[in-house]
Amino acid sequence: MTVRLERVREMLKRTLGEIVRRDFPPGDIGLITVNDVDVSADLKEAKVFVGVVGNPEAKRRAMNLLNGRRGQLQFELGRTIVLRYTPKISFHLDESVERGNRILSIMEELEQKEPKP
Repeated sequence: MTVRLERVREMLKRTLGEIVRRDFPPGDIGLITVNDVDVSADLKEAKVFVGVVGNPEAKRRAMNLLNGRRGQLQFELGRTIVLRYTPKISFHLDESVERGNRILSIMEELEQKEPKP
């Protein structure tokens, strides 16, 4: 990944995180965080990976809300950042944190069950 691509990726992640934090306060839909952004080489598309703290229903509602307001969020992003083209954003649920927590809890359970010498 080039230095410019990395800088744009970080800028998009930070800016979208601020917009989401401001426009979607934790409530019925749970806490939404922007975990990562994957930008295409031509900077015209960006996959936004979000984490949602809450039950599966809250996650579904949060993803529906984000996808429903994608155009508005993209417009706001275009007003905030200075790029020739505002990347077309798409939201994807990032469950890597939950998978990591599940793995850690399984490892802790195995450690507790293991007989001590």
